[in-house]
Amino acid sequence: MILLVLLASVLILVVTIYQYDEQTKDYNIQRFERKEATTKETIELELKNKTTYPVNTGNLSKIFQERIYEISSINRLNISFYDLQGNLLKSSTASAFEKVNSKPVPENLLEELANNSNHKILKTSVDKGIGYQSSFSFIHDPKFKRIGILELQFTQDNSEIEHELREFMLRLGLVYILMFLIAISLAYFLSSYITRSIKTISDKMQQTRLNKRNEKIILNKASSEIEILVDAYNHMIDELGESAAKLARSEREQAWREMAKQVAHEIKNPLTPMRLSVQSFERRFDPLDVKAKEKLKEFSQTLIQQIDVMSSIASAFSDFAKMPTQKREQIEIISVVKFALDIFTEKYIKYYPGEKELHANLDKTQLIRVITNLIKNAIQAIDKEENPLIEVKVLSEGSNLKITVSDNGKGIAKDVGEFIFEPKFTTKSSGMGLGLGMIRNIIEAYDGSISFTSEVGVGTVFTVILPKK
Repeated sequence: MILLVLLASVLILVVTIYQYDEQTKDYNIQRFERKEATTKETIELELKNKTTYPVNTGNLSKIFQERIYEISSINRLNISFYDLQGNLLKSSTASAFEKVNSKPVPENLLEELANNSNHKILKTSVDKGIGYQSSFSFIHDPKFKRIGILELQFTQDNSEIEHELREFMLRLGLVYILMFLIAISLAYFLSSYITRSIKTISDKMQQTRLNKRNEKIILNKASSEIEILVDAYNHMIDELGESAAKLARSEREQAWREMAKQVAHEIKNPLTPMRLSVQSFERRFDPLDVKAKEKLKEFSQTLIQQIDVMSSIASAFSDFAKMPTQKREQIEIISVVKFALDIFTEKYIKYYPGEKELHANLDKTQLIRVITNLIKNAIQAIDKEENPLIEVKVLSEGSNLKITVSDNGKGIAKDVGEFIFEPKFTTKSSGMGLGLGMIRNIIEAYDGSISFTSEVGVGTVFTVILPKK
């Protein structure tokens, strides 16, 4: 819009200057023709009625001895008389301010004048920045005989017209400056109106997520194109909500299927040896055998061990499914972590507290569960290592406390690292893969975070960040 106004201003400026120039030329020509006609009539009248001299070439200078200045002054023209050979006879410029031209008329101009059908020639010239218009025509006696050549020269004074042009361009410039400012303001508000709606749509699109409820766009005033875009977005939100609900339902069903498979698998593991033990006991048990009581006791212990395994499986699934209750109490972290480590007898577990005392509002039991699970994972990771080492560090970082558990075990491969906190995921030959998922639930319930860094063949470092309050 601004560019169009600017281009229109330039084009109108060019056209205006061109139009003024053409009008000036036409005005000067018409003005010169009127003066020329009046002057010729005056000269013809002088030759026919007023002079007492015989009308011939030799008497032209005498006839117009004084009269040439009056005619020149009245019509504001320079008048010159030449004989038929082009020699100057009389000129009104002798006592005027204009330049005196005493040169004869060029031969080519004489030939052109003689051969011209109108017997009239117009010439335009510029001298020192001043424009001149000149006309050459024949002078006739009362019997229409050629007795001389008349030159009328008109000085083009365009200063008044140029002054008017400057004033007009000044006014036009002020008008276009005002129009330019209005165009800038209109373009700004128009673009703001358009981009405001587009920005609203863009912000909503950036906030669109599959795993949360997305709001529709509601615009009070918008163009038809923007309304079409908004309708398309709102329709997409409806479809996205339906797809998210279907996906969530599908994921829940799949999770229950996987969980059911996992539970069935884990329960089948102890059931098989239990069944074999019962079948073996049934075939081999002899009540009269001297060692019958010992065999019965051995059989009972085998069943109890398998039952305990099944019980631990049920407890693990129950603990994972149950969201930890946020019980907050003021505890001393350094001593609680040490208490959690005391249940382990391995000498390669080292404890490095960064503070003598460190207090936080947490659940003591759940903190112990977090530490023991991380230590158990570390112990399993350094299995068969020649020089095993587990280091536990506790320190304060501003309003948070930081706990790190590092080991020099086999490490975690990159392709399985993103699944390490997923339920039922495990890289071990035994266990259900619920430990890290459970402790992550505990930590996140307290607005904390757990992360890890690992290098295969070097070891792993788990980092737990928990708020003090």
